[in-house]
Amino acid sequence: MGFEMVNYRNTFIVGAVLLLAGIAFLCSASADAQTNSAPSLPRPTPTPTIEEEDGVIKVETEAVNVLFTAQDKDRRLLLTLKPEDVRILENGQVQEITAFSKQVDLPLSLAILIDTSVSQQRTLPEEKAAAIAFVESVVRPSKDEVAVISFTGESTLEQGMTNNAARLRRAIDRVQFVPPSGYIGGGVVAPGTPPISGGNQSIQGSTAIWDSIWVTSAEVLGPAPEKTRRAIVLLTDGENTSGQKKFEEAIDAALKAEAVIYSIGIGDDFYGGVNKGILNKLTERTGGRAYYPRDERELRDAFKQIQEEMRSQYLIAYEPTNPEKDGSYRKIDIQLVNPELARQKIKLTHRQGYFAKSARK
Repeated sequence: MGFEMVNYRNTFIVGAVLLLAGIAFLCSASADAQTNSAPSLPRPTPTPTIEEEDGVIKVETEAVNVLFTAQDKDRRLLLTLKPEDVRILENGQVQEITAFSKQVDLPLSLAILIDTSVSQQRTLPEEKAAAIAFVESVVRPSKDEVAVISFTGESTLEQGMTNNAARLRRAIDRVQFVPPSGYIGGGVVAPGTPPISGGNQSIQGSTAIWDSIWVTSAEVLGPAPEKTRRAIVLLTDGENTSGQKKFEEAIDAALKAEAVIYSIGIGDDFYGGVNKGILNKLTERTGGRAYYPRDERELRDAFKQIQEEMRSQYLIAYEPTNPEKDGSYRKIDIQLVNPELARQKIKLTHRQGYFAKSARK
């Protein structure tokens, strides 16, 4: 009896142990099966961020902006153009206009270039008076800035970019004719060797127009803030007699700086008057105009018309169908498509091309 009870108890204990081991094995197998059969979840990807400034999303574009004016046959400004009245072409290909507006309030970055060579000796006082009146009527201290450069065979920065009208008045007022070494008057220079210390004196009285436009475009207007109208008002007779730069180099520099050139052709008949052909070409290529005042009143009128034109421009923008950043020159042509305006002989004035940006290295 005792022996059977012991065997029964031992058998019960062994069975219980085996049962518990079996349950543990089944639970372990079930957990492994669930682990192996569960689908793998993708790793979360970070949410892309968009940089914003003052609530405006910044998107890099390569839009080309072109300022232009519209005038009737009597040279009166037309201020009622609409986008559907015009089209714009780049290298002969029609481009899609992405923006069109009348720009009457853009900030202005302006450089006044004053020829002080021998041929301007007698006209310089009137030029200075008209330039001062122009500055006083144009400059808005909160928006605009002007620089003053005088030039003969070399250029002198009389006043860097400023919105201080008093400084500009003083700068223009101190511009003066500096006679070359041996100058007697009436265009006559006495023969002889210039003084050793007068290296610059030897080029005084000559005229390096293209050098002055080039250095003004590259070093004065080039660094000007973005989204400003950049312009050069050039007072000269158009006779370039010295300098290192050529006409085309001056044009290219102005186009790269997106500067419009307005020329006021003033010359002394004693020295051959004004070279209208070259000044017309200079202004047309950059989208400006040439003026040829015959007296002080017309000179002041010329400055007034330049002011009105700069305040009455249209801005047209497009993204070129040619996206290459190859630094190439691209020809621009804005055409009227409104037949009524074409019959009225409306003239559109704008820069004739631009240089594409170069690829960043």
